[in-house]
Amino acid sequence: MKTRVLIVDDEPIARRGIRRYLTEHDGIEVVGEAANGITAVARINELHPDLVFLDVQMPDLDGFGVIANWNRRPGPRSRVYLVTAHDVHAIRAFEVHAVDYLLKPYDKERFVKALVHARQVLEQRREANRVSNRCSSPSVVSARWNALW
Repeated sequence: MKTRVLIVDDEPIARRGIRRYLTEHDGIEVVGEAANGITAVARINELHPDLVFLDVQMPDLDGFGVIANWNRRPGPRSRVYLVTAHDVHAIRAFEVHAVDYLLKPYDKERFVKALVHARQVLEQRREANRVSNRCSSPSVVSARWNALW
């Protein structure tokens, strides 16, 4: 299964850099880009990416505003990587459950570590959903109920 990624940054060169790093990895599909927070919210709600590389400082709506404003739908949620040139946002990033925090400028090695970590988190979530779905299927629930009697 491909990991669906949305890239959000107001700097075109930053978006290109993330895209370039991502193209070097199998199983990644860049489903879109956004150059500001308002567009990012719309794209997240429309595309439901698995992973969002999200710049913190953008005009109109910053990365934290994006996180606060996208629609939370039932089921798997998009995971966020916050990307910024300022380390002062690191604690807040983890308070909003960012998977990781990339501090600009980052190198290829750091990016790869972040991507590997994100894919591990996504796979763990998918496995947990598979187990949860199997355990809550009507036949499993019925078998458990019958076992009690």
